[in-house]
Amino acid sequence: MTLINLTAAQLAEQLQADAITLVDVREVHEFNQGHIDGAVLMPLSSFDPSAVPLEDGKPVVLYCARGGRSANAVAMCQQFGVPVQQHLADGIMGWMAAGLPLVR
Repeated sequence: MTLINLTAAQLAEQLQADAITLVDVREVHEFNQGHIDGAVLMPLSSFDPSAVPLEDGKPVVLYCARGGRSANAVAMCQQFGVPVQQHLADGIMGWMAAGLPLVR
């Protein structure tokens, strides 16, 4: 599997269509400062690919602050055979730069 880089606009479209499961791999304090609505928190520091919520056959999209940790988490999932290949390429910083809302 390869890594699929999503833009903030692409992610927003998929969320609006309820077409994905969104996972935030930042740490608890970062999540509490603001996160994308509907995201499930799974910090990279304790990330377990086998615990990724694979519900209803929806693809999982990972995100972090700038895209580095989520890309690492996608690689971890693929290494363990978990079918995750999408992440928010510019992270939550790109999401905010696009003027999209956060839950605080």
